[in-house]
Amino acid sequence: MHFKRRITDRVNNSWMVATLAIILLLPLVMGVALYAKSIPIFDAQSLPTLLGSSNWSPNDGKFGFWPFIFSSIYVTVLSFIFAVPLCLFAAIYLTQFATRRLVQVMHPVIDILAGIPSVIYGMWGILVIVPFVGEVLAPVFGVKTSGYSILAGGIVLAVMCIPYMLNMLLESFHAVPTGLKEAALSLGATRWETVKHVIVRKSFAGIISSFGLGLAKAFGETLAVMMVVGNMVQITGNPFKAGYPLPALIANNYGEMMSIPLYDSALMFAALILLVVILAINLIFRYFIYKTQKA
Repeated sequence: MHFKRRITDRVNNSWMVATLAIILLLPLVMGVALYAKSIPIFDAQSLPTLLGSSNWSPNDGKFGFWPFIFSSIYVTVLSFIFAVPLCLFAAIYLTQFATRRLVQVMHPVIDILAGIPSVIYGMWGILVIVPFVGEVLAPVFGVKTSGYSILAGGIVLAVMCIPYMLNMLLESFHAVPTGLKEAALSLGATRWETVKHVIVRKSFAGIISSFGLGLAKAFGETLAVMMVVGNMVQITGNPFKAGYPLPALIANNYGEMMSIPLYDSALMFAALILLVVILAINLIFRYFIYKTQKA
């Protein structure tokens, strides 16, 4: 009986370790597969040329990814700027000042927002955000635009990231021990001073983690951004003009342009760039969390 139990434990332990190993190896397997498929484009053009050139002419064998990388960074930064203060103050209010009834209403609303498919966000962007940008915001700044722009992509992306960032912030603020808050209040601190000097400081690692998750999700989001960003290969600092992020490039062209030599390899390289950047974002934010917890 004892021997049978040991065998059962070892078998159970083995398959659990095996599943964990599969999960750990997934990013590596993806990276190796994408690199292997990207090799032909490396043979045709150097890595600095691929990443730094703006010459995008697949029919001539020119694959400069800088306009796509620039658009991805621009849209992501805009969405980050819009979403971060909104999520931070909403999380503070919901955890420290809101009534229990409001919190009970907001939790399912946040979950619903997280579960909405990205194509719905894209349609909402076309129906609401694109006209808002083109007919309301642009005239204020004296700009003529159709509304399909980097700004529209940033707004839609910010809305998509809000439920993920907000959920993590709520968990982080809830994890602060009640005793710390009561101690600060008993020393004469106001509720806002308690939030500023105790809640936010104690939750700093969780705040960084939630921002990192939002940033990684924003950089890799595809469908909704593709529907509102305009999809024009150009480099512009004007947020009212169109852009063409990397995910949109892959989604728009994969399967349709494969007759062009090296196009398949170029799109695989675009996917490899996305994977590397998202891994880098996560590692950087993990490092900040480690340093914060150590300090």
